[in-house]
Formats: sequence, structure tokens, C-alpha cells
Amino acid sequence: MKKNIATKILLGLSVLACSTSTYAQTVERERPAEWQQLVPGARFMDRFLAMPEGTQGKQTWGTDSVQNRYTDNGIELPDISFWGGNILQTPDKRYHLYVCGWPENSPKGHMFWSNSTVFHATSDKLTGPYHIQNSIGKGHNPEAFRLDDGRIVVYVIDGYYIATNEDSPIWYYQKFDFDPRDRPIIEGLSNLTFARRQDGSRLMVCRGGGVWISRDGISPYRQLTGKRVYPAVEGKFEDPVVWKDSLQYHLIVNDWLGRIAYYQRSKDGIHWVTEQGEAYMPGVSFHRDGEIEHWFKYERPKVFQDHNGRAIQMNFAVIDTIKWNDLPGDRHSSKNICIPLNKGILLSVLNTQPIDDSTRRIEVRIQAEPGFNPQTDIDIQSLRFGAYTEVNYGRGCLPVKTRKDGKDLIVTFDGKGSGITPDEFAPKLIGHTTKGELLFGYAYLPYVNYTPALLSARRPQYDSSQGTLKVKVENFGLSTSQPAEVEVRLNDKTIAQGTVESLEPYGVSELILPPSFHPDGDNLPYEVIIRSGGVEMERHTFLQ
Repeated sequence: MKKNIATKILLGLSVLACSTSTYAQTVERERPAEWQQLVPGARFMDRFLAMPEGTQGKQTWGTDSVQNRYTDNGIELPDISFWGGNILQTPDKRYHLYVCGWPENSPKGHMFWSNSTVFHATSDKLTGPYHIQNSIGKGHNPEAFRLDDGRIVVYVIDGYYIATNEDSPIWYYQKFDFDPRDRPIIEGLSNLTFARRQDGSRLMVCRGGGVWISRDGISPYRQLTGKRVYPAVEGKFEDPVVWKDSLQYHLIVNDWLGRIAYYQRSKDGIHWVTEQGEAYMPGVSFHRDGEIEHWFKYERPKVFQDHNGRAIQMNFAVIDTIKWNDLPGDRHSSKNICIPLNKGILLSVLNTQPIDDSTRRIEVRIQAEPGFNPQTDIDIQSLRFGAYTEVNYGRGCLPVKTRKDGKDLIVTFDGKGSGITPDEFAPKLIGHTTKGELLFGYAYLPYVNYTPALLSARRPQYDSSQGTLKVKVENFGLSTSQPAEVEVRLNDKTIAQGTVESLEPYGVSELILPPSFHPDGDNLPYEVIIRSGGVEMERHTFLQ
């Protein structure tokens, strides 16, 4: 079924590409040759499940490629074009979608999007249909999140709305404060996406791929990165979506021109690895019988998470044609759709010593959950475990034996070929159930610090009256830092060095360093390197 669906997706892409080649809305990105060797479960795209059955539209708006769609999936109305939006759940089991839209017959058609209204819609089912309850205010590309005090924030481009709860009739519009911390703001500050950290603080990724942190989600956001964290490949990137589960951070970013998205993971939200294969592309919305809703574009992805933080559904804004071909009063429009995801399984490594090439055996606990019995539901011989660079290609460790532990299952793998390096923070498992369904998961490593210190410096300032350099260092991590060495360089030469003592989370230290010569001028292109225990924590060059 999966291979047939993948073939249909690629054929659909070919048809769409041929029919739209005269427009500058798409290009065909060449995939790396090695992606052809990826096994099922390697791509994030493999996690998309069939959409639940619903009412199929007939003789409604849209091109022929979407006439078979489920009109009661997500939110759809004949007179409103919808875009963006994500879902929150309340204790009464209701789902709240915050989505923007505009009249379908507006004078500029789809290009009226800058006059969007943000709607609050609800449903008793995660996949919809969602029904509008009220409007919140003007704004585009909303993303909602709940603060630790229960208040709801709905971000929109250039500001946010805040209210006491999901059903509040009154929403107050405010603006975030941003402190770039002497770093360039990458492609402006729009299309922001947010993830909750363990202490209630927020990690934010902006459209350009810069990473920011706020102590509580509404206090100033401070930038840590000086360049984008996206994959180092060609692409017109937008629509990032970031989330955190109980183990790690996840980030998906879309190349809107190539209509291909990339999937990344991180231990700390600052340093990312990119997994091979497409995260999503047109055609990922399919029905149980294999029929595909061939939307022209899938944008503004958002995820809904379970109590472990795992993504169990992805929402997309979809449109049936090129945006500027969606004219007032025509048969084209856009909506928000919901696609279930395979959430993966919960794993933890039992080895207490770091795994390397000499490790003979690796023990992995597979946790039982409602609806999943690892002792009976797994095809053991299908399992492969190790670094994603190995497992995604069908390599990695092989299982050698199992044992039961309560309701859980402990699988012992031969340590040979794991590919696990000292930088590995979440090794991957791929396999399938006894029914042939995909199994995947990322394993907790007991010797890894998942709340590391994050030391970051501001631009050195030269005090000519004292003949010293001042360097402010801050800890944006969630654990106390170890003493660290700070090196200041100018024109590839070290001009000052010092040590910053341990800093509590959010702690600040200002070093006063004597430079080897007197710098001539302000805002020079200093390079600051921070190392702790021989490991480089930050290297940043401050531009003039």
C-alpha cells in the first residue's frame, strides 16, 4: 500500500509540474542519489497515515485533482478561503483551531490574504470538521500556544493576541519584544513558530531560521544564532514548525519553490541534524483506499502533540492551484486539512556507558502503551537500531535476543555497526509490526544531558579609558554551566582570553579582559569562541 501510494504521489507531481511549468511557482529539486536507498520509515513523510473516512465532495470548488477530498476534514466553507492555523485541546475534550481566512470573493482573490481575520473554531474530533465560534481579530499565519499560567497566546505576523482561555470573548493585541543580541536578524521576523522547553520557557524559530528564547513565552525573545539552522542545501525556505517531545526538538522547514520539506532534530534547539528524505511534499493527503487529494501546495504545517509530546497529527494550509490564479468568485480556494501521523514508540537504552564501536551489546527497552503490546505486536527480526545515518538505509544493529520486563520488552542488539558516535543523542529504531505496519522511535540515552548549558556571548566592547574589552556571556540553557574559556579574535588573531565561572540558567557574567593591543574603532568584526571541557559551545563572528 505504501509503495503504491508513493508511486501515485510521484506521478501526480509529474503531472502538476508539467501543467504548471510556465509559472515561477515551482522548480524541480534534484534529490540526492542515495535517497533512493532509504528504507520505509526513514523519511518523515513515511509517518503520514490515511485520513479518516468522511464526506467526499462532489461538484464543489476546486480542480478535478481535489474533487474526491473529504470536505468535513479540517475546516472548509464555500465562501471563506482559510490559511494556516493549529489546534489546542481543553480538558472537556474539545479541540480548538485558530485559523485565518478571508472572503473567497474578495477583490484580490487569494492575494487578499494580508487582510485575513483570525477565527476560533472548535470540533469534537481532532480531524474536524471545525466550526467557527468567533473571530479574534485581524492577522495572518496564526500559531497558538498555552502559557504555563493557562493564558492563550495566538501569534500572528507582527504581533499576538492573548486571552485568559480558549473560549474568551475578549482578546488583547500586543507585540513581542525582540533582542537580536548584536546578531543579524535573518530574513526579518515573520512566520514564527514556538516550542515549550522543560521549564516553561519558549524556543522560537523565525522564518529565516534564527533561534530565539523567551523566559516565559511573552517576555523578550533573545536571539542565540547568527545564521540559519536550516539544511545547507538550495531552497526558498519558509513555514518552519518546531516542537519538542519528551526527548528532543523537531523542526520541519518547507522549500516553497521546490515543494519539498526537510526534517531536523536537536538535543538543545540550537544544534540540528538533518535526516535524509522528504519531510512532506504534495500528495501526502491520502485515503484508506489509496486515493490521493492532489493539492497544488501544502504550506503552514502545524502539529498536534500527545501527552509525551509526540506529533500525532499535522495540519496544512492547502490550495488547489497557483495562489494568484485563485480569483474572486471562481472555483478555486484554500482550506486547512488534518492528516494523522504515526506517533512512533517509546524507547530507552539501558546501557549506562557511552556506546561506541567496541560496545558488544546494546539493550533497548520498548515501552508498552494502550493499544500496543511490544511482547506480541513486533516482528523482532525486522528491527534495526543505531544512528539514523545507518538505520535509514536498512543497516545498523541486529536483534539477538529479547526478554520481558513487566509489560515492556527488552531487546538486546548486537553492537556491531551501530554507527553511534559521541555526538549521538537519540539513536533510531525502524521495523514493523507482525501486521506489517511501520514501527519507529528514538531512544533515550542515560548518559546524555538533555538540558545542557547554552553559553552565548554578546559583542565585545572596548573601553578605551580602561584599555579593556568587556564581554558579556549568558547561559540560555536549562542546567548550570561548567567553567568555560572565552577567546576573542580579530582578523584571525587571538587578542584576549579569559574564563567565565559557572552560570546558573539565565545567569549573566561580564568579563573584563586586557587585549593584546588597542582595537581601533567600534563594532569591529570580533570573533568570540566559548569552550567548556574542550568542547566548543559557541563560535560567532560579529559583523561590522
